[in-house]
Amino acid sequence: MSAPMFLMAVLVSVLFLLVLALTYRLWKLRQGGTAAILRDLPAVGGHGWRHGVIRYRGGEAVFYRLSSVRWWPDRRLSRRGIEIVSRRAPRGDEFDIMTHEITVLELRDTDPDRRLGYEMALDRGALTAFLSWLESRPSPRARRRNI
Repeated sequence: MSAPMFLMAVLVSVLFLLVLALTYRLWKLRQGGTAAILRDLPAVGGHGWRHGVIRYRGGEAVFYRLSSVRWWPDRRLSRRGIEIVSRRAPRGDEFDIMTHEITVLELRDTDPDRRLGYEMALDRGALTAFLSWLESRPSPRARRRNI
C-alpha cells in the first residue's frame, strides 16, 4: 500500500470514529433530561455559560454540554453536597442567551474534596424539577436505626 493510500485510510478511520462519537453523544442527549445553562465560578460578566441537559439519577445530577463530544457527563452534582447560595434574574449581557423568565441559581458544592461553585440558569419547569430533586434528599441529621 502506498503512503498516500495509507494516509487516506487513516483519515477515513479517524473521521468514522469522530462521526461514531458524535452520534453516540447525540443519542445520549436525546434520551431525555432538563434543559439548563451552566457555568463554573468564578466567572466574569456573561462569559462561561454552556448550554446542556441535566439528567437526574438518584443522588446525582449529571450535566451534558451540547457542544461536547465526551462520552461521559461534563459535570456531576451530588444531591447531598449541593447548596443553593442565591437566586437572581439574568443581568447585563446574559440576556443575549437568556430571557426574563430564567432564574439563575448560584450553587456551591460542599463536598470537602471539591469545593466548587456553579451558576445554573433554568426556566420555570426546569427550576421546579431541580428544586424538587434537591429538596427530596434525606436530612443530614437522619440516621438509620438498627432494629
